Amino acid sequence: MANEQGMISPFEAHQVRNCEDKKVISYGTSSYGYDVRCANEFKIFTNIHSKTVDPKNFDDDSFVNVMDDCCIIPPNSFALARTIEYFKIPRSVLTVCLGKSTYARCGIIVNVTPLEPEWEGHVTLEFSNTTNLPAKIYANEGVAQMLFFESDEECATSYADRNGKYQGQIGVTLPKT
Repeated sequence: MANEQGMISPFEAHQVRNCEDKKVISYGTSSYGYDVRCANEFKIFTNIHSKTVDPKNFDDDSFVNVMDDCCIIPPNSFALARTIEYFKIPRSVLTVCLGKSTYARCGIIVNVTPLEPEWEGHVTLEFSNTTNLPAKIYANEGVAQMLFFESDEECATSYADRNGKYQGQIGVTLPKT
């Protein structure tokens, strides 16, 4: 379904565990879902400017931008990233995202809200480092698994119908009101 309907681009039909002869945290099609990769674009929260994180009035000084093959999240801190994959969710599908156990076992929690029917865009990934040590996230490797739930019928009102504020997002997308 994902490949035929163009739900995921780029799409990897198999689970990838090695890339250019090096082991990677797996990505691609899994038993009942799809393991997404993290792009190399990160926003790491910082208190350098003593800002308050306010979802109604978000200040860009709340984070530092990093473009690299990995991201070091400070202890007890938070970072935003995005998937490499661009999603187009069909009207009859709801998508839920869960973090991969490789990261969870290191105290790194991945949070993503559900992808509603007819939502599309790059998925903004939220990483929480729950440890008192720096934590590393790898770009171009698996970070989370998407699970797809197809209904017997299409929803009455989709995300696109409601003109959702995150529709068509490209890159790491900050909070909007």
